[in-house]
Amino acid sequence: MFLRLPKKHRLFIVSISVFLLLLMILPTEQELTTQDASNKGFALGKRYQVAMPQQASTSITDSTIKIPSIKDTVIREGSSPSAIVSTVNSQQQNNISWQTAKVRSGDSIARIFKRLGFSAQETYAVSTAQGKDSKLLMKINVGDTLRIARNDKNRVTALEYPLSKIDTLYINLVGDKFQSHKESKTVEIRQAFAHGTISSSFWNAGTIAGLTDAQIINFANIFGWDIDFALDLRTGDSFHMIYEKEYVEGEYIGAGNILAAEFINQDVPFQAVRFTDDEYYTPDGKSMRKAFLRAPVNFKYISSSFKKRRFHPVQKRWKAHRGIDYAAKTGTPVVAAGDGKVTHSTYNKYNGNYVFIQHGNGIVTKYLHFSKRVVKKGQRVKQGQLIGKVGATGLAAGPHLHYEFLLNGVHRNPRTVKLPDAKPIAKKYKTKFTALSKKRMEALLGSKYSMLATISKVEYTQ
Repeated sequence: MFLRLPKKHRLFIVSISVFLLLLMILPTEQELTTQDASNKGFALGKRYQVAMPQQASTSITDSTIKIPSIKDTVIREGSSPSAIVSTVNSQQQNNISWQTAKVRSGDSIARIFKRLGFSAQETYAVSTAQGKDSKLLMKINVGDTLRIARNDKNRVTALEYPLSKIDTLYINLVGDKFQSHKESKTVEIRQAFAHGTISSSFWNAGTIAGLTDAQIINFANIFGWDIDFALDLRTGDSFHMIYEKEYVEGEYIGAGNILAAEFINQDVPFQAVRFTDDEYYTPDGKSMRKAFLRAPVNFKYISSSFKKRRFHPVQKRWKAHRGIDYAAKTGTPVVAAGDGKVTHSTYNKYNGNYVFIQHGNGIVTKYLHFSKRVVKKGQRVKQGQLIGKVGATGLAAGPHLHYEFLLNGVHRNPRTVKLPDAKPIAKKYKTKFTALSKKRMEALLGSKYSMLATISKVEYTQ
């Protein structure tokens, strides 16, 4: 039957038959894959993950991320670089513990570290940290607080020492060495006003007006060359001032400088304006500072004035009193009345601990009965520099400063002797000062008149 077909048909059937035969003889692609997998050790029907090559744009290098201990860090497939950093940082924090140490009496950084269990080598490494600020660690004070971080190897990794409400010392382990630096918070300055009237003493009036002890002392120092705050004050005298209030992160941390002030003493006004050189001048530019202070100590009252004849409380006899006795608490600071050179700093049974200072123009000042002297013979001192502390050594009935003022060897009354003026403001700053003075005095007087108007209104209403 096949042979009876036309020739073309027979050729077509043969071709189809040969093609089908070849398909039956040759292996399929699946059979090839199965055979290849069998040769490589894979099992048929089991799922395998094949590692894909990372692209250059997503590679993580040592310069980008530093992993201190990768053996304990689990990094999941597909994690981003930031996620890995977060994981490592979290692990580092878990390995660090912080301790707080309060400075006790007699403490040093070595004693504190020993108390916390650190070695002498660790103490030395921290206290000699790179950077000049590490020296601040040697000036710790009783009551200060230090925060110290240690790792699981009991090694210090960081230290924080608040120096004030503004400044903090940081010492950190960087690599295998410690580095120090100081950071300061931004201080916001706001202006405030204060007013008061004398009824008993300037100290009490200042306290009632809300001033701190330091502000009261600073205010008295501004006018201390012109006014004796122990003897010159009268009931009804008044004061007015503009001062700075300091804030850190919205929190009030204390009072700053007095910017402008007025004291009305026995109806005579005294005014002062602070300039950028930290000095005070009258509104027209004359210095408030004199060559000498009227009183070199912040005293409670004058217990004995300059007199030709006074009954001595210890010797029990009449004799001249050639100085002024300023009663004050033991330990009250005493400062140099003017610039000069210390000629005596010693002790005897009459003067107790005493200091003599030689100034220019034949002037000598003497300070007696100190509980403690803090200057030495031959030392040069500046006006306002601490020279000793009030006491009752020698022939003294109680704690006070005996102060003498001599001109060409003759005793003068420190309260009444004419004192030379200091230099006025420099001419090159005159224009700048005049503008600043006008602005601050307008603000001060504006606040003063507003306060007086308020008081008058209240009194009228009552």
